[in-house]
Amino acid sequence: MAIDAGERSQVTLRAARRRRLPTALAGTALVAGVGYRLLLLLTDTPPTNSDEATMGLAALHIGQGQGFPIWFYGQAYMGTLEAYLAAPLVALTGPSTLALRLPTLALYAVFALLAWRLTLRLTGDHWYALLVTVLLAFGSDRIVKNQLIAGGGYPEMNAAGVALALLAYDLAAGRPGRRPARWTGWGFLAGLMVWVDPLVLPYVVGTGVVLVAFRWRELMGRAGALLGLGALVGAAPLLVDSLVTGRSPLTAVLAASGAGQSTSWAERLSGGLVLGPALGMGFCSPSACAGWQLWWSAVLPLLLLAATVIAWRQLREYRQPASVPNGGRPLTDAVAAALSLALVAAAVATLASYAISSAAGRSPVESSRYLSCLLISLPVLLWPAWRAARRRSPGLPGPARTAAIGVLAGTLGTAVVGTGTTIAAVPTYRANEAQHAELVATLRTLDVRHVYGDYWTCNRLTFASAEEIVCAVVNDDLSPGHDRYPAYRRAVAAATSPTWVAPDGSPLAARLDEQVRTGTLTLSHIPGWRLYLPRG
Repeated sequence: MAIDAGERSQVTLRAARRRRLPTALAGTALVAGVGYRLLLLLTDTPPTNSDEATMGLAALHIGQGQGFPIWFYGQAYMGTLEAYLAAPLVALTGPSTLALRLPTLALYAVFALLAWRLTLRLTGDHWYALLVTVLLAFGSDRIVKNQLIAGGGYPEMNAAGVALALLAYDLAAGRPGRRPARWTGWGFLAGLMVWVDPLVLPYVVGTGVVLVAFRWRELMGRAGALLGLGALVGAAPLLVDSLVTGRSPLTAVLAASGAGQSTSWAERLSGGLVLGPALGMGFCSPSACAGWQLWWSAVLPLLLLAATVIAWRQLREYRQPASVPNGGRPLTDAVAAALSLALVAAAVATLASYAISSAAGRSPVESSRYLSCLLISLPVLLWPAWRAARRRSPGLPGPARTAAIGVLAGTLGTAVVGTGTTIAAVPTYRANEAQHAELVATLRTLDVRHVYGDYWTCNRLTFASAEEIVCAVVNDDLSPGHDRYPAYRRAVAAATSPTWVAPDGSPLAARLDEQVRTGTLTLSHIPGWRLYLPRG
């Protein structure tokens, strides 16, 4: 029986009404996620460090016109995009952690919004898109560190990765409108991420393969030229530096990865596949992961496998001939399936490259940040569990639905616990920041302008004081340490009577205490810090 225009209009209206509630709730979750992170920033959480301060010093120098660094100071890789984004705020308000992090907060908002849109493109399910948005609104210690600390690369990678996937979907599916801008935009983001941080390259390659598979003819013409032009512009800082200096960023990345350092395969696999996924995707407490929180690492391979099977079946249906009833899947479904496979493959490549690295064995708690890009794949990772829970996977036994509901509930519950432990740590972080502020104020009162300190003290102190206090790095044995900005060491070395600064209970403090006992230095103590001033 034919359906007239009025009935079709009613059906469309009812469908729009059904979408209205989950869309409104997703918007509420997005606002809550941004608000939660803003409150963290206003309460000195997550704690800052000298790496973030190094990016802040780059922003300070850019705002003052003193220099326009291409790479993170002290190395020839990891682009300084965060410094350029923060430079106007730092120039306007002066050096502060908040000024550095407001751009990263905006990047989180972009990431969460685009992840919601990507989920809708891939699944068409507004309630599932709401679930993904709610999960991204939560933030454990590791997650908010990755998303908010302007320490180089991590805040922008997820936003760019999801944007690449969305652009790839729209271009491959043939969505009309602004196609030249989309081709250029995809190329620009891809080139930009090659400059910023190579960790997101599996997602650049995966989404690029989808474009080639579905639009290779279009890429042979104007679209390919626009994509290439965009990529050249995005990667221009890297290319210019390589041409001028002859340095290879790839060589620098490999040297910094610790490839030559020895760790056992058991340590690498344990850190990379057991501890890493649970920490990297936000299911653990600050700097620790309880045994029960590791359940996600065991479930993740099963979700990756299930997502692969679902997407592959959907892609095969598209390839069926037109004689098959209903003519097979439409192009949009095929693109969604191919992009889902690409996101799964990128997640597997990210996990594999991390698991074989020495960092996974040496420092899994801290280096789990290398898995932050896995959140880009979240829209496809939980889709099998959602389908099974909603009885949309025919042929599954009853226990499978129960297990799927358990996975979804466990994911939400563990994310809530991780977020709660982060909130519980806020008073400690605020107290530490207050002690550091007192250190800066005390040094200013004493008219100290040149100091020696350890790596995690120096650039943080220099940035917080707007370079009024200049610090040079020393090792625990008082030998020269790793100065990312050599001019600071030259300034301190030229000073007549520099002061030494060390955190309470540190090996450096113990070594300097020996000089106090010999009468070389005098000790001044404030909460959390020990100041060693030259005698006389």
